Amino acid sequence: MRKLITATLLATLMAGSALADTKLKLVEVITSPERTETLKSIVARFEQANPGTTVEIISLPWGEAFQKFATMVSAGEIPDVMEMPDTWLSLYANNGMLESLEPYLEKWEHTPGLTERALELGRDVNDTAYMLPYGFYLRAMFYNKKLLSEAGVAEPPKTMDDFVKASEAVSKLPGKSGYCLRGGPGGLNGWVMFGATMAGDNKFFNEDGTSTMNSEGWIKGLTWLAGFYSGTCAFLDQDPDALIAIAQRMKPEDFGVTTMPKGPSGKAFTTIGFAGWSILAASQNKDLSWKLIETLEGPEGNIEWNKRTGALPVHKSAEKDPFYASPQFKGWFDELADKDVVLTVMPTYLEEFAFFKDSLAIKTTQEALLGDITPEELANQWADYLTKAQQKYLANKK
Repeated sequence: MRKLITATLLATLMAGSALADTKLKLVEVITSPERTETLKSIVARFEQANPGTTVEIISLPWGEAFQKFATMVSAGEIPDVMEMPDTWLSLYANNGMLESLEPYLEKWEHTPGLTERALELGRDVNDTAYMLPYGFYLRAMFYNKKLLSEAGVAEPPKTMDDFVKASEAVSKLPGKSGYCLRGGPGGLNGWVMFGATMAGDNKFFNEDGTSTMNSEGWIKGLTWLAGFYSGTCAFLDQDPDALIAIAQRMKPEDFGVTTMPKGPSGKAFTTIGFAGWSILAASQNKDLSWKLIETLEGPEGNIEWNKRTGALPVHKSAEKDPFYASPQFKGWFDELADKDVVLTVMPTYLEEFAFFKDSLAIKTTQEALLGDITPEELANQWADYLTKAQQKYLANKK
C-alpha cells in the first residue's frame, strides 16, 4: 500500500511539474503598442484561470510579418496560436498547417452568438473553420472637414465624379493633397476599390479563370489612383482601427467618416477584410490553445480587444454596446446598411494571394506611382499573375 501511495504521490507531483512547465507560444502579426498591451491584458486573465500555464507573446511588425513568419516556420519555430490575417489563411490551411476548429466550435457556448459573417469568413477554405475571426476591417472614407471648407467643398462627395472634383479642389491649396493613398501591405485595398468601382463590378475572374483586372474599367480606376501622392490630405480610405490614431491627433468635430464614393454604375465596391486566431496543427497543446482562443474570442475578451484595436466585433451582442453607437462609427454602419455598397472580399482563397498582396502589389504600385510603369502595365502584371493562380485553383478542383 505504501508503494502504491508513494507511486501515486510521485505521479501527482510529476503531473504538477509538467503543468507548471506548460508554455504556449502566441504570434501576433498586426501589431502596435496599444494592441500588444491589450493582448497581454487578456492573456493574463487566461494565465490566471489556468495556473501553471504561461503564454509567450511574439510580436512581428506588420510590414515584415509575412516574411518573418515564413522564416520562423522554415526554422521549425512553430507557435501554438497565431493571429491569422485573411490573406494568409489559404496558404497555411491548404498546406496542412492549421487545425480545424470545427470540433471546438460545435461545443462552444458562444458559437450561436457569432455573426453569420464571422462563421462564413472563418470557413473560407474548404468550408472548414481553420480560423475564428475576431473582427472585420471594412474600408470607409475619412474626410478632413477643415480642408474641405477651405477648398470650398460643401459636403463629403457621394460619387466618384464628386470625389475627383473635391480632391482636385483641395489639391490647389498650398501643400495639400486631395487624397492620401495608403501604402505598404494595406495599400492594395484602395486600388481594388477604385478599380472595381469604375468597372462597376467586383468580379475578379471570368469563368475560364482569366483575371478581369486589365479590363477597361479596372484600368480607368487604376489610372486615376496612380495620379496621387501622399501629403496633407482631405481624404483617406481606412479601416475602423485608424480611428485610434486619428482620434489622438484630431478633434472629433474636425473629421468625419462617410461611405466610399459610388461609380458610374451607382454602386461602390468596398473591401472588407478580417483577421482572427488559428491553432497550428503542429501544436502539442491543442485543447489548451483552444482555451486561450476562448478567452480571446469570448464576448468579454472580443469586445475589449476590438474597442482597443478598432475592428468591428464578431459577436451579435456588440451591437447593443453604446461604444459602437458613437458618430465615429456611422460611416461603416451606413455602408453595411446601403444596398448599393457591395462588400468585396478579395480572392484570399488563392494560395498565391499572400505573396501578391504583401510583395508583388507593393512593388508594382510603387513603380506606378513613380511613373516607372504605366497603370496599364500594372494591370497587365496583376492580371497575368492572378490568372495563373486562378486557373491552377480551378484545375485542382476538378
